Amino acid sequence: MPKDGVNTYPLLILKSGRDRSIILKHPWIYSGAVKNSPTAGNGDIVAVCSNHEEVLGYGFFSPKNQIVCRLFEFRPQPLDFNSPGYWKEKVREAFRVREQTVIDESTDAYRLIHAEGDFFPGVIVDIYAGIAVVQLLIKGTERLSGCLVEALESVGIRKVFLKNKENSLRLENVEMINGWISREISQESLVQISENGLKFRVDFRKGQKTGFFLDQRDNRRLLGQYAKGKRVLNSFCYTGGFSVYALAQGAVSVHSVDVSKEALGLCRENVELNFGTISSGAHEVFAEDCFDYLRDTTQAYDIIVLDPPAFAKNAKSVPNACRGYKGLNLAAFQKIERGGIVFTFSCSKSIDKELFRKIVFGAAADAGRNIRILHQLSQPPDHPINIFHPESEYLKGLVLYVE
Repeated sequence: MPKDGVNTYPLLILKSGRDRSIILKHPWIYSGAVKNSPTAGNGDIVAVCSNHEEVLGYGFFSPKNQIVCRLFEFRPQPLDFNSPGYWKEKVREAFRVREQTVIDESTDAYRLIHAEGDFFPGVIVDIYAGIAVVQLLIKGTERLSGCLVEALESVGIRKVFLKNKENSLRLENVEMINGWISREISQESLVQISENGLKFRVDFRKGQKTGFFLDQRDNRRLLGQYAKGKRVLNSFCYTGGFSVYALAQGAVSVHSVDVSKEALGLCRENVELNFGTISSGAHEVFAEDCFDYLRDTTQAYDIIVLDPPAFAKNAKSVPNACRGYKGLNLAAFQKIERGGIVFTFSCSKSIDKELFRKIVFGAAADAGRNIRILHQLSQPPDHPINIFHPESEYLKGLVLYVE
């Protein structure tokens, strides 16, 4: 029995000396740190205790995962975590942060809950013009789906669509079927959003992730500051976010490249949505592998955007990912015009910003060109980084001037 004498949650007891990270509010417990596992099922809320059975906090139990527990509360006093009120306050606090940092008359699409970044592990909530698209990443948050819908309603979000990841279904035994989980629904699969005054159509049912890469909002705006009069290549363009910003700020030509014809179709729509019919020379799309395109193209570009999907899904894939990032950046450095600018990104969680910078350094050395770092980029404030959880910083970017 824990020393507070009143805890009714199953106890997860840590090995001696393995409680320091929890005292410092890191929310993950790995299986190797556990002395005694609780008598609890997948997704149950457990009390995390030191080797001396002092309660340190509470988290979601995942017995078959390497991360066996994700903490959401670091106070020792037990609360009624089955009450919607506790979770409503988490959502309201996250909403207050977005009101201060993102939401305004020109932007109605943002991330409302960023898992550990908002002290709510196992949940992603993206808002698209009043529609919440939710990912429940673990069994524990799946059990809270009803509370989460209530919490979203409390901040004025009444349409909630569930869109879970395949690995959550497979690894975490999340069983809810994707679809509407709110009383209010929409018959449409596309929603039109506004971002910094520009318009985009988002396919939240079939698109990648929750439908749109909201984490590049600020970086897209920065690209626009460099785009006037420039020839721009947007590789891995998806639905054309960087392309629209470049055209809006006066790029003379933009080439959007992606292997997905479906994504390119929406890319074209987004360009037309903002600019109507424009000349084919101003914007062209290419349904090609971006590596092949960079290797084979004879086009001249003043700006190249490299925004690939995550090459490293886990630690084992890091070596291959490093080679992929290096080859991609080397190809861009070899093709960019003198005095050109490369925007290069990695969203691989397993590659930190120092490693990414070393990879780009290697590509620059092989290219034999003088390169300056103009900006070091990260994710926007609606994707906050929990200072106690550096793993929540996943997006890395460099803006490079190439002589």
